[in-house]
Amino acid sequence: MRSHENEPFVVNREVKAVIVPAGVEVNLKPGQSGYITQALGGSFTVYMEGNLFRISGEDADAIGKEPVKPPELPPNATEDDVRELAWAQMRTCYDPEIPINIVDLGLVYDCTVQPNDDGTRTVEVRLTLTAPGCGMGEILVDDVKDKIERIPTVRQARVELTFEPPWNQSMMSEEARLQTGMYY
Repeated sequence: MRSHENEPFVVNREVKAVIVPAGVEVNLKPGQSGYITQALGGSFTVYMEGNLFRISGEDADAIGKEPVKPPELPPNATEDDVRELAWAQMRTCYDPEIPINIVDLGLVYDCTVQPNDDGTRTVEVRLTLTAPGCGMGEILVDDVKDKIERIPTVRQARVELTFEPPWNQSMMSEEARLQTGMYY
């Protein structure tokens, strides 16, 4: 789902989008047109009328793309299976301005899975941002929460945004450093 770069599109139904990097939600109207600048992790960053917007993967049909399918767990899945799928789901969360997922960027500090009495699970995640003032912080938190809560048996995802320790480039995976050219 990578190379849609600068692919033109026309909005075919009203759809919610988030202005990047301000994090403000707006409605895009049918007939508006623009270009897809990034299609990663099931969401789309689009350029329209001088602004960047993020459109959720479940609304992909509004710009003529396939909606994202929900994650699946095997029957009798363990907490480890859920944790593994939670990490996989977080690898589909991208900073809209940097084409690298939040796990490889080193933004996710911790992910734990707790069983509940009713057979459901609660997933707790601690994550940070590349910069404390980033307007996309709450949007990323909501994206992580939404994608983890789509996992079967997960009743709740608690996502805590922290700045301790502060993020730095050494937290990035080797692949992410190669991709961004941040060697040291």
